[in-house]
Amino acid sequence: MEVRCNDVAAVDINMGCPRSFSISGGMGSALLSKPETIHDILTMLKRNLSIPVTCKIRLLRTSPDTVELARQIEKTGVSALAVHGRKVPDRPRDPAKWNEIADVVAALSIPVIANGDVFEYDDIQRIKTATGASSVMVARGALWNASVFSAQGKVPWEEVKEDYVRKSILWDNDVKSTKHTLKEMIMHHSCLELPEGKAVIKSESLSDL
Repeated sequence: MEVRCNDVAAVDINMGCPRSFSISGGMGSALLSKPETIHDILTMLKRNLSIPVTCKIRLLRTSPDTVELARQIEKTGVSALAVHGRKVPDRPRDPAKWNEIADVVAALSIPVIANGDVFEYDDIQRIKTATGASSVMVARGALWNASVFSAQGKVPWEEVKEDYVRKSILWDNDVKSTKHTLKEMIMHHSCLELPEGKAVIKSESLSDL
């Protein structure tokens, strides 16, 4: 574990993933209903690691429930907490509840990272203002077009796509990871059933891509 710690700046525990493979394995958002397990995981990591430990959660059934869990997590000594503004049953099309993230921010003294519905550069400041969060986590918006972080405005997604492939080859990125990101971009902006999408799906190496 200590060897790995030399390779990373921090360790983050994702307790917000609602995917079935995570829940069935007792991971991700399955942990949200097990505060004792959350406590054990985080305190064990804090006790044994020399680098910061953070974690990410989703909203619980009520805002007071989320705040109470967040307070328990803060007591374990984590350096920061990310809060995704949706509940486990919510779908991506459901609006993120920034007001409930704000409730967590108001209750904690550690940094809170706001997550949910950040698709444009201006959304970064909007969610920070609405929640009071110290920083922002961007997921789908960054997958679809990584230039969302540019104050000068987005670059056309086709340019971002091509640049991403070039950098993946340069840095020998894992082909499965590269394919996943490309498929997310194509599904959002185009269609996987078109020749480009089918070619990405069939690709088995970075040179194929």
